[in-house]
Amino acid sequence: MKKWEKQTMKIAALGAMALTLAGCATAKSSSSQGNNPGKTIKIGVNMELSGSAAGYGEQQKQGIQLAVKKINKSGGIKVGGTKKKIQLVIRDNKTSNTTAASVAAQLVNNDKVVAVVGPATTSAGTAAIPNMTKAAVPSVSPSATDPDYTLQKSGKVQKYIFRACYQNNFQGATAATFVTKNLKAKRVAILTDNSSDYGTGLTKAFKKQYRGTVVSSQTFQEGDKDFNAILTALKHKKIDALYAPGYYSEIGLIVKQARQAGIKAPIVGSDGMADAKLAQIAGKSNATNVYYTTPFSTKASATNKVASKFMSAYKAKYGSTAPTFSALAYDSVYMIKAAIEKEGSANSVKIADGLAKLKNFKGVTGTTTIDKQHNPEKTISIEQLTNGVVSKVYNVK
Repeated sequence: MKKWEKQTMKIAALGAMALTLAGCATAKSSSSQGNNPGKTIKIGVNMELSGSAAGYGEQQKQGIQLAVKKINKSGGIKVGGTKKKIQLVIRDNKTSNTTAASVAAQLVNNDKVVAVVGPATTSAGTAAIPNMTKAAVPSVSPSATDPDYTLQKSGKVQKYIFRACYQNNFQGATAATFVTKNLKAKRVAILTDNSSDYGTGLTKAFKKQYRGTVVSSQTFQEGDKDFNAILTALKHKKIDALYAPGYYSEIGLIVKQARQAGIKAPIVGSDGMADAKLAQIAGKSNATNVYYTTPFSTKASATNKVASKFMSAYKAKYGSTAPTFSALAYDSVYMIKAAIEKEGSANSVKIADGLAKLKNFKGVTGTTTIDKQHNPEKTISIEQLTNGVVSKVYNVK
């Protein structure tokens, strides 16, 4: 009997030990969730460096590289009591949703990055979300503007998805208010890029906010080059303004052909126009009385020291004025840096926690606070072009 009791107690003790070890293993697994840094802090770049959105992707890559160079030059990011330098891992998603998802998997599983900047577009970013979430690695998109980008279908926030730009609904509504209050436009025509959620989302928000009369609402596709038929029809509508949300490649042609058709009314658009190429395509004299919403104004350096230093550094490095998308990408890197320093950890889950708590972050594109849906609360600007040059800036909160 005593022998049996001893054997039973031995088995029980071994069982208890096994459970304890299992508990330790579970705890260890939980605490090591996500990716951790090594000698460096690996930050991935999932970016449109070829394909139709390559122009934006290249600008963002320049902003990212400029930020990393500055941070590393100062010794790196402070993690607890030490500093670690950033190691960039740049991959091209080729403006393809499928490739963007594949790149996300490569970055988090093979490269073991602790955070990702990009993609630039909402569609590519959305495609990458499942792989980012599964690996518990956060991403900050400089320019994914669709309102639902940071949300699950249920309406709950995507824990690991953030952005540095404001949403289309805010941008479209701001344009509508500006058209009404500043331009006093009572009759407006709308010409929308309906080949993506970008143009259609902006138009929806504009229409919801605008209090005047929409006399005509037309659409076009990415890659279209001849808008003369639509513009000729609009010429006879007696419009006070034309709202044309889209990218500079098509909007530049719309501006050019509208002016050639004799339409002198203000043309108002979105941040996809915030590029010097717009005036090159439209022609400088045609790019007059043109306005667009933007998170970053080239005239910001007058009142923003962070922006001033960034613009000087960009000019010295690339020989041109810093575009909006470079500024947003630059801020995206510094948002990740701020999150790491706030949490005292470069573990990817901790970085996500830090990003969600970001408040009053002083960036190139203004002071940013991340809200509960992982969107930035920040000032929006409207730039006015005269002869292809920014002649005035309107700041709207």
